[in-house]
Amino acid sequence: MTSRYGLATGSSRLGEALSHDVYARGRTLIGVNTHLHPQTTETPRPTGDRAPPDAGAGRSSPGPAVALPPGPSHALKRVFLGPALPTAQLKHERLGKPTALAVFASDNLSSVAYATEEILKVAVPAVGVLAFSVLMPVTFAILGVLAILLFSYRQTIKAYPSAGGAYIVTKDNFGLLTAQLAGVALLTDYVLTVSVSVAAGVAAITSAAPGLFGYRVWLSVVFIWLIAWGNLRGVRESGRLFAVPTYFFIVMMFVLLGTGMARALAGDLHPLPLPADVVDTTGAIGLFLILHAFASGGAAVTGVEAISNGVPAFKPPEWLNARTTLMWMGSLLGVMFLGLSFLAMKLQVAPTETTTVISEVARAVFGTGAFGTALYLALQVATTLILILAANTSFADFPRLANFHARDHFMPRPLTKRGHRLVFSNGVIGLAIASTLLVVVFRADVHRLIPLYAIGVFTSFTLSQAGMARRHLRLREPGWRHGLAINGLGALTTAVVTVVIAITKFAHGAWAVMVFVPVMVWILVRMNHQYNREHAELEEGLEAFDHHAAGRSTSVLLVDDLDRKTMHALQYAQTIRSGTTTAVHVEGDPIDDERLAAAWDRLESDMPLRILPNEGDASATIAAYAEQLPGNGDVTVIVPGPARMSRLERLRRGRTGARLARDLAPNPRVRVTLVRDHPEPHPAAGRSDGRLFPRPIHRVVVLVDRPDRAAMQAVRYALALGVEEVVAVHAAVDPDEQEQLISSWMDLRVPIALDLVECWDRDVARSVERYVVDLMAPDTEVTVVLPRRDFARFTQRLLHDRTSRGIARALGRYEHVDVAVVPYFFARHRPPTAPPWGDRTPMGAGGVRAG
Repeated sequence: MTSRYGLATGSSRLGEALSHDVYARGRTLIGVNTHLHPQTTETPRPTGDRAPPDAGAGRSSPGPAVALPPGPSHALKRVFLGPALPTAQLKHERLGKPTALAVFASDNLSSVAYATEEILKVAVPAVGVLAFSVLMPVTFAILGVLAILLFSYRQTIKAYPSAGGAYIVTKDNFGLLTAQLAGVALLTDYVLTVSVSVAAGVAAITSAAPGLFGYRVWLSVVFIWLIAWGNLRGVRESGRLFAVPTYFFIVMMFVLLGTGMARALAGDLHPLPLPADVVDTTGAIGLFLILHAFASGGAAVTGVEAISNGVPAFKPPEWLNARTTLMWMGSLLGVMFLGLSFLAMKLQVAPTETTTVISEVARAVFGTGAFGTALYLALQVATTLILILAANTSFADFPRLANFHARDHFMPRPLTKRGHRLVFSNGVIGLAIASTLLVVVFRADVHRLIPLYAIGVFTSFTLSQAGMARRHLRLREPGWRHGLAINGLGALTTAVVTVVIAITKFAHGAWAVMVFVPVMVWILVRMNHQYNREHAELEEGLEAFDHHAAGRSTSVLLVDDLDRKTMHALQYAQTIRSGTTTAVHVEGDPIDDERLAAAWDRLESDMPLRILPNEGDASATIAAYAEQLPGNGDVTVIVPGPARMSRLERLRRGRTGARLARDLAPNPRVRVTLVRDHPEPHPAAGRSDGRLFPRPIHRVVVLVDRPDRAAMQAVRYALALGVEEVVAVHAAVDPDEQEQLISSWMDLRVPIALDLVECWDRDVARSVERYVVDLMAPDTEVTVVLPRRDFARFTQRLLHDRTSRGIARALGRYEHVDVAVVPYFFARHRPPTAPPWGDRTPMGAGGVRAG
């Protein structure tokens, strides 16, 4: 639905509050600024033949045109992800406490499966049997850190109920630059969490089925993308999908711990036989060994921060439900971790390359009977599922955190876009790709990945808790001393743990993370500087629109042959109201050129045909011709195109078009309009003289995503076409951006109406397509003016999405709908180019050969 109230408009389905505000703005504008309505610009009469007044002059009612079905990519989305969720559904995509525990706690709870094992993998090779005397003290130390973190993050969630992750807290208390360090460290840890948890889950599978060990990498990759698929289906969908395995693991762990404790109290739990190499190993327990074991087991507390990052995903009251879920998670983790370490110590389980500690403990506790074997297999299945699905926590939080970075212009802007199912799809896909690379490089080896793990999350712990301590000192709210004591202790403790992990794991791979994080921060800062430069060039100092500066444009029609597509393009060239229009042909075969000139003469068109000498490259020749055209107004290069193309033809024409666009790019005056052929009667069919008449009605739509110099340049070009009806259209996706756009549009006093088109599924191309189809009629030509911000470097183009190209593809399917691209080039200076020819000599009545 689209509605228009003078300058600022809104859709009634965008949300009641927003619509009322937009309509109120529109009514005020009508009463105050009626001179800014469309059709206030005087339209000069165009040159060339015009249709008689009774041939459809005036505004016609829209025809019965309907939007064509979307392409195959949309159908694939529906099949694999389900139907698109409306933006208004976002507030209903909230999680209750039980489901939120499954979504956000799976990472934290899954660490039970390997934290005890990582302690023993450090201690057993160093001191042999004495390692089991170290296990419980190290476990208690880790649980002490867990308790400190739980109470610290309770403070954080209450202070930042909208989102209390390390990035937001650090940004609020230490500034944007320090926040990048916290954010990058946490993003790195999320990638490692996916890699480690999936690799550990596959290790549980190969522990029960050793024959699959050789396929562990491929299994890991498959599981990563299955979890990514689940998350692309939506937050609630993934919560329901992954809740059952999480609670299944919790139940099986308590069955294991209950059975083990009962047998231990009954004196029926005896140590397992130790391998000979473990028995023969002797050594002294030193401080470094204890610290190293503590650093490896510290993986148990990773994931504590996940709930604070995802507070907005909870049902109201968000902060209270998040704090409750946090304590549930911490209590479950503490009991399971402590119980498993105790059983491992009691049984003296030594880790091996092919079997996990939790697997050996389960075999010993459940026994070898039929029922015991069934319980063992059930626990292995539950462990495998929780380890693999622990990656779901990262998939829930990584896209949110990347969105925060991108909104502050430190990461690519596409990361702020919600996808088909209201999740940040680009973040989900990016995380899946990064995790896949890690799993492949490290061959899905948990022990090789663990040294990279934890240092990033403990760095973010430290910055988050230090930020909270500074907040208490800065605001001094009621109870600030109590909060300062908790968060100060948390900052100090996690800082010590970070240093310990850095020292003990440095040679084992932690150095890579310690180098990677600062490098990534530097890259993000560079990215931010680039965005700031773009903002300064596009928006700073933007003055009110001067509609008197919109001069008449010059049109250049490219003619290869006088076929159907050229005739349609010729009709379009006569429909627009340019100051001068010239047809241009780059010479080829002399006989074909003479035949083309003769056919052009028979058209009796007022438009001259110029044949340019080919200097070896047709695109360069056209660009040089456009460069030397007099005046300083816009130059519209009209490119005829076929309605349908084969894949081979599309590839060939795509390369030719790219070459033409590259050669025309240095000229800031050039705007390229693609006019496609249509499967309808020839434009001159039924006329004995073969002459063409322009279409009686021409409507121009300017697409606007934000009010900057690129958009104003496109508006100025649209007005220069001399059309009676020009309207600006914005696909309404983000309410905040809409409000800013409406306010800026009024401040800039742009002399055309602004329509807000509902974009309920965030598919901008489809929403624009539906809007344009509503304007189509049998006697109407619709030109869609597309502002395109072009960048000199490929790395700059990566920072922006390709929505404009999707719009152009969608509209290219309709007859008499033409796309005019108005490029805005950033800081591109071009040397003067001389035309590769001299004086022109006439060639016949209708054609001119330049040479």
